[in-house]
Amino acid sequence: MSLAGVRIAFPGTGRADAPFVAVDGVDLDVADGEFVAIVGPTGCGKSTLLNATAGLLVPAAGSVSIFGAPLAGLNRQAGYLFQAEALFPWKTALDNVAIGLDVAGTPHEEARARAREWLSRVGLAAFADRYPHMLSGGQRKRVGLAQVLIRDPKILLMDEPFGPLDAQTRQIMGALLLDLWSHDRKAVMFVTHDLEEAIALADRVVIMGAGPASRIIGEWRVPIARPRDMDVRLDAAFHQLHREIWSALKDEVVKGYQQSESVG
Repeated sequence: MSLAGVRIAFPGTGRADAPFVAVDGVDLDVADGEFVAIVGPTGCGKSTLLNATAGLLVPAAGSVSIFGAPLAGLNRQAGYLFQAEALFPWKTALDNVAIGLDVAGTPHEEARARAREWLSRVGLAAFADRYPHMLSGGQRKRVGLAQVLIRDPKILLMDEPFGPLDAQTRQIMGALLLDLWSHDRKAVMFVTHDLEEAIALADRVVIMGAGPASRIIGEWRVPIARPRDMDVRLDAAFHQLHREIWSALKDEVVKGYQQSESVG
């Protein structure tokens, strides 16, 4: 994925209002197989960049390229895991995981066999016939992860996918994601507000400044070997990197908070 000089603006609320510029002049490359986490204050345009990479938003300026080709329309190479749940409440876990294959025309029995395999891989083999309301928040996130990965996308776009979960479940889901990702190392763009989560998961952490017209203000390689589990948070190298990144991020977080308060 390559974003070059990307500027994304939204129309003003009134006829005479100038457009609202969410992000401006953003350059970001994500290599094949690289896990990049994007962190920044609330409202800085993290999800906006993700939506541009998915083809859901068209930049007002700049370009988005996928595997070297300009992105036109939806990014068919990507799977998108949203913060909000995207499960159909009237379908079982098995049918929710299989639905992407159903839409693609995969034969019914083959789709369900592959869905059962993915439910097993995310630790939910015994829950195939349960409906979303019968599952915990963490279990529903596992179903959502299987729902995306069963299509074998080349790219994963993840918008604070574990945000609604409690701290312990977030760590469990992070460990599961790393385990699944390690098998084929897809390119990942992972948006989070949690700096600890970003360092624990990613190869590289990208920091965005407060908006409007937010830009990337820094990036750091994570010098911690893989394979990696969530116990990496106990390492001295983890804490050193956290302190270094937070020193650049904290002022932007305060700016973002002050701006949201003034708007409110």
